[in-house]
Amino acid sequence: MTPTGLFSGIVIGLLIGALARLVVRNSQPLGCLLTLIIGVVGGTIGAAIAGSQGWGFWITVAIQILIAAIIVAIFSATTRPPR
Repeated sequence: MTPTGLFSGIVIGLLIGALARLVVRNSQPLGCLLTLIIGVVGGTIGAAIAGSQGWGFWITVAIQILIAAIIVAIFSATTRPPR
């Protein structure tokens, strides 16, 4: 992997994670690093799913954001402090 590929993967992961946090409308206790990790994981899983089905670019991006949003929702539901 080249440094350019690593840097672009980090930037894309941040974008996917940030968009996923916008989709899930509640207060998430996520920092920048956790948003990056969720974005990279969601992007990787979404790309694998969409790639195996042969879907286009925009559907792949939507699937990546959807998978990352599901991870954000699960994480925020499990780490929410009791009231």
